[in-house]
Amino acid sequence: MGVPCDNRPMSPSVFRPVACALSLVLLSGCSLLNESFGRKPAPVEPAPPPPPQYAPPVATGRFTIDPEREDVVGVVQKTVVGADDTFSDIARRFNVGYEEMVRANPGVDPWLPGAGREVVVPTRFVLPNAPRKGIVINLAAMRLWYFEPHKAGEPQVVHTYPIGIGRVGWATPEGVTKVSRKMKDPTWRPSAAVRKEHAENDDPVPAVVPPGPDNPLGNRALYLAWPSYLVHGTNKPYGVGIRSSHGCIRLYPEDILQLFDLAPIGTPVRVVNQPFLFGWHEDKLYLQAYDVLEDDPRDFSKARKKLLSKQLAARIQKALKARGETIDWDAIATIAHAPRGIPAPVAGGSASVDAVIAAAAVVENRVPDGATWDGVSGLPIDEKTFEEMFSDNDAEAKEAPAGKPQG
Repeated sequence: MGVPCDNRPMSPSVFRPVACALSLVLLSGCSLLNESFGRKPAPVEPAPPPPPQYAPPVATGRFTIDPEREDVVGVVQKTVVGADDTFSDIARRFNVGYEEMVRANPGVDPWLPGAGREVVVPTRFVLPNAPRKGIVINLAAMRLWYFEPHKAGEPQVVHTYPIGIGRVGWATPEGVTKVSRKMKDPTWRPSAAVRKEHAENDDPVPAVVPPGPDNPLGNRALYLAWPSYLVHGTNKPYGVGIRSSHGCIRLYPEDILQLFDLAPIGTPVRVVNQPFLFGWHEDKLYLQAYDVLEDDPRDFSKARKKLLSKQLAARIQKALKARGETIDWDAIATIAHAPRGIPAPVAGGSASVDAVIAAAAVVENRVPDGATWDGVSGLPIDEKTFEEMFSDNDAEAKEAPAGKPQG
């Protein structure tokens, strides 16, 4: 006998708990769905950009040239200022002078150029208009060249170094002389005039300064046949590239070591003052312009075209005529009016200095491979110490007049 089916309606007391349970399950499911579909994923931090990849810097102190055909050497470079860099630091690193850096980067504070700023390193040069033999010094460029001996028809090796020269009133003379003798660890015997100047500025110097860190001649000296003048090192390397001496020519300590070994006694020395240099490179005539020295008697502002024409070597004028080329005098006027020490073409096609700089590679801010400096020797210098190099208390000196003992 079957069990009768109970068709009676569920009592409210039974239905209520079931309905509540069902509601809780449904609500819980909706909540989970909302969390699952409505939740935003955590933001993914983008990977930092890779550091810029710069080209390695190029050492521009030694070149092999065709002495009859090549007038322009080196390359213009740009680099990025480091956190603690001054122009003096970058100049030493790339073997250029302080004034060269200032001239190439107008409007930039040389003591606070700004970390991350891109600056120009003026490491391209037009050779001086002079015989390519021995030592040639261009005062306007504050740069020395040493042309190694070579046989006719063969390539020639040339070295170049930034220099410090005589300040106004103690100008380095122009002319032709020679290396008369050389000395390691020289003794400094200041002239009577130098000692008098120091005494008047309450900064007396002794009659004899022995070799050592206080000797302004550094650790190497080339004595010239001009008895009062030398080419030498310095105990103030950050004075290279400025007018701060009493007439001598001074080099970075690392550069004088190399020049001392290269240049034998009897090497001819020619000192010129050429603020505007013309030279051929790849069928284009380049102009490199420097500031005219304060005590240069020539007035380039009134007779620029005439004086600039005199700067053109005879062979360059002959080549212009043979090629049927004409000089872009407007380009010359622009370059000469605001010298930056950057060679730019003015015949065979012209380009502005800004265009030349724009095309230059950005290189790593470090000492180039093959440079004379090790990147370690020598300490940084502050602005106050640097400014003192321009004062009358500077101990840089020319030697005693002829006839006085030299040590």
